[in-house]
Amino acid sequence: MPLDFAAIDFETAGPSAASACSVGVVAVEDGRVVDRVGWLIRPPAGHDVFSEWNVRIHGITPDRVVGAMGWADQLDDLLAAIGGRPVVAHNARFDMGVVRAACFASGALTPPIDYFCSLRIARRTYALTSYRLPVAAMAAGFEDFPHHDALADAEACAAIVLHAAKRHGTDDVETLLGAVGDRLTRLEPHAPESRVPMAFA
Repeated sequence: MPLDFAAIDFETAGPSAASACSVGVVAVEDGRVVDRVGWLIRPPAGHDVFSEWNVRIHGITPDRVVGAMGWADQLDDLLAAIGGRPVVAHNARFDMGVVRAACFASGALTPPIDYFCSLRIARRTYALTSYRLPVAAMAAGFEDFPHHDALADAEACAAIVLHAAKRHGTDDVETLLGAVGDRLTRLEPHAPESRVPMAFA
């Protein structure tokens, strides 16, 4: 496959992974950013309490999501933004956990998504004291962005992947993942489960 992917980032209202309150998606085709989109999300009922800690991190308050679409209402838009591309996130396990948990909490079928992790790529590409998104993004030449803004974080994630691909001399996702000893993982489609995991923004 060519260097096509969609970088994604979620912010959550509270400790529940189902409490997505914003998302950012950056679409990349042939190694070039072709689209950037982000929006607020009204968290599902029962997962819509905004913790002081999370608000302090991302600055999103309950009043800002009152008129936003709920998870089930925006899921088609999210999948359209991804456009069938493999998805990458910085600590992808968190972001894919948000998709799974929010689908469960909303009674939606979890969509099939092939994904990989820019955190894992960064750890196998750079020699850093920390691999947090701002530090890894700086190593990739992407600096001074508003961390915990979902779209900005997705842009930083995309920058890491694009820079790492150049560092490893690769021009497609599969070869890049092979160069760092990784592979695509699939978020399998399934009906809601019985437990919503906890997570942090």
